[in-house]
Amino acid sequence: MARGNRSDQGAEPTDWVTRAADDAIRHAGAEAGERVITCASGASPSGPIHLGNLREFLTVHFVAEEIRRRGLPVRHLHSWDDYDRFRKVPAGVDPSWSEHIGRPLSAVPDPWGCHASWAEHFKAPLRDALAEMGVEMEEVSQTERYQAGAYTEQVLTAIRRRDEIEAVLSRYRTKKAAPVAESEQEAEALADSVADADDEAAAPGAGDDLARFPYKPYCRECGRDTTTVTAWDDATTDLSYACSSCGFTGVTNVTTQHEGKLVWKVDWPMRWSVEAVDFEPGGVDHATPGSSYTVGKELVADVYGGRAPSFVGYSFVGVAGMAKMSSSKGGVPTAADALKVLEAPILRWLYVRRQPKQAFNVDFGPEVVRLYDEWDSLGRKAGDPAKRDAQVLAFERASATAAAGTLPTPRVVVPFRLLSSVADVTAGSAELISGIAARGGHDHGSVEDLQPRLGRAMTWTAEFVPAEDRTTVRDEPDAERLARLSEDEELWLAQLLDRLPSELDVDGTTALVYGVPKLARGLGIDDAPTDQVKADQKAFFRLLYELLVGAERGPRLPTLFLALGSDRIRHLLTPPA
Repeated sequence: MARGNRSDQGAEPTDWVTRAADDAIRHAGAEAGERVITCASGASPSGPIHLGNLREFLTVHFVAEEIRRRGLPVRHLHSWDDYDRFRKVPAGVDPSWSEHIGRPLSAVPDPWGCHASWAEHFKAPLRDALAEMGVEMEEVSQTERYQAGAYTEQVLTAIRRRDEIEAVLSRYRTKKAAPVAESEQEAEALADSVADADDEAAAPGAGDDLARFPYKPYCRECGRDTTTVTAWDDATTDLSYACSSCGFTGVTNVTTQHEGKLVWKVDWPMRWSVEAVDFEPGGVDHATPGSSYTVGKELVADVYGGRAPSFVGYSFVGVAGMAKMSSSKGGVPTAADALKVLEAPILRWLYVRRQPKQAFNVDFGPEVVRLYDEWDSLGRKAGDPAKRDAQVLAFERASATAAAGTLPTPRVVVPFRLLSSVADVTAGSAELISGIAARGGHDHGSVEDLQPRLGRAMTWTAEFVPAEDRTTVRDEPDAERLARLSEDEELWLAQLLDRLPSELDVDGTTALVYGVPKLARGLGIDDAPTDQVKADQKAFFRLLYELLVGAERGPRLPTLFLALGSDRIRHLLTPPA
């Protein structure tokens, strides 16, 4: 089996994906190539899988893709932590759902009635978005695993060695340090983390053998995890408990009745040993002293005789101008939301081009236009073998996968800023936009040649551009403004209308709108502008925007002219009779 290493070969630039793949292969050691290398991710479907959660999935995806490209057997194993407790009712959900707090996410009904459970309601749209981005993974439900008894021996091991586990947890509690947040969004997200949930939920009473029991049963009567262990029998594996929610007291046999789960800081290293995980990332909050990964490294070795996977800590992903992206609250942007305006390769690129430890924001405002410009520029660079570097490698990783091949991109690439500007002016008519793009020098056979970008541009303009920033073309000439034109303004409009052709194209229109002030100063249309002409051009452009769209600025004038057409421009720039 091939075991190529890009960083060793020197033929490819080294980036974080290459280094993480190297680490995963080293972790697998002599078995690499003989067994499947496991790259694992995990997420709790407690709410919308937002753009911060997406980093978990994509970090693993890119590393698994790199290993696969080297010819080694690999899998992206994703664990749905749907056996976690329902923690709180998010905004916008019927407050009566608070009765389900403490029950497994897989046992909480879907308040919208479209899926079998709360957990499935939030898994489904993420699955669709990942498929659109070319992410393939083997999914595991922790509800199914626990209830099928897949971890019974590991659970019993944890219970029997609970004193050793508590010694490790106790030692790290004194070292625990909160990660430093760089923004209010990040601080709030870290406050909502479950990295230290077990410590928060632990019962008091150091020295009590059952106070910090590593296994938590769900109440057989009410289904909640508001239970306290009251007795444990090593010989029979009977566990007695009392529920504070409904008052039920009962006994569950851990060997034969699978009614609970290990606490998180034991559950995670347990799964590393069972699944033979070679690589798994986690939020930076999971890697601080006393948090999940640091504790897990000791527990997997001391309790399960295994080894912690190679690890990459990733930082916060926020949304510019929006409140914190907490999965337990409504209204947070998801991958599906982002894919409404970003082509799948571009969304992937946002994550692969940065080191995982680098925090960033996704901006749904004007930054979208600049992002497309940057992507198109990088695409042109990627087409030149002489300009190969880490940026080009990130572009390639974002653009294609081993299984899906090249992800959907337009057959004819038209700048997003042109499409969105025209979508604004034409009220989103795909056929009109297509025609204007063709006159702008972007030859294509049909609207489909411009997809999926055209659809993204139309959606962004309609749903993400504030009303005050939209372009509204005048229906009739501004008679009052046309009546008080200065001498220069009258000359500019006369020069423009005298030379305005019936059929417009982008190059000719650009030359004309920039050339009119030159002509008015006695220069040729192709002459270099003087400082006076440059000042005249700015004033002329302001006049055109004022007369055409009633604002001081708007879409690029050549684009606006193409969108409106020669007849409408003449109508709006000519004083009424």
